[in-house]
Amino acid sequence: MDNDKNAAEAKSLTAADAAKLVHRTVVVPAEKEGGKPTTKKVAIEPKEVLDFNDYGDRVVVVTVDGQKFHGDK
Repeated sequence: MDNDKNAAEAKSLTAADAAKLVHRTVVVPAEKEGGKPTTKKVAIEPKEVLDFNDYGDRVVVVTVDGQKFHGDK
C-alpha cells in the first residue's frame, strides 16, 4: 500500500508542470494599417500560478491575477 502512495506522489504535478500544460490567448495587433489583428497562444509562467488542480484528463490553473485556464494532459 505504501508503494502505491509513493507512486502516486511521484506522478503528481508541480506548479511548473501545470503551467506548461495551459496557455492564454493573446491578441496581436495588426502590423500594418488595414491588417487584421491575430491571436496566438502564450504559455503561462510558473511564477503566475496561484493554484492548480489535476483532474486526470485535464489541468485547471488559477493565476495570481485571478484568471482561470485549463489545458488537456
